[in-house]
Amino acid sequence: MIKIECYDKKGVEAYDLIVRQTIQDLQLIHAIRNLRIFMDPREPVFIIIVEPEKTPGPVYLDDICSWEYKGPNLYINVENETYLPDLLRKLRELGMDEKVSQPSRFEIIIEDAEIDPKKFIVRDPAEILRMKIYDAIFRIIPEGFRVIENISTDELIGMVCSDTTLKEEWIKKGKAMIEEMRR
Repeated sequence: MIKIECYDKKGVEAYDLIVRQTIQDLQLIHAIRNLRIFMDPREPVFIIIVEPEKTPGPVYLDDICSWEYKGPNLYINVENETYLPDLLRKLRELGMDEKVSQPSRFEIIIEDAEIDPKKFIVRDPAEILRMKIYDAIFRIIPEGFRVIENISTDELIGMVCSDTTLKEEWIKKGKAMIEEMRR
């Protein structure tokens, strides 16, 4: 559900179109439960709060591979190829490029591995969704509104934005909107 609050009805219509187009472009239509905006160009303030839909839990290395330590090296046998690109990307992000070898399509060896395979997250759908929502928010925020206070919580993503110094009352308004959406 999208709810936009503004004194200017034309502004509400324009922003409703912008929000819907952005959500569609980023394929977030079914990933957002609620989205609320408060804007007042006279102040100028723009507050956006997004409640994402629930996502599946993270995918751990233990879920997609069998593995064993031989000395300091970790030998991984990939059983679910679907997440192989995510696994290799995650290892690269952790700076393990030099330590990783892939003798075959389904085998990976990590020299001097310092990871716990049972706790190693290969893919986190919740984090991926949060990043896509942040991308959408930054596309939705009015041009020039680059003074931003992130008021996100564990379950809601929220930002108070302006093109000038943020007023404490705006931040309080944003936090009140978060509390309202929690109910």
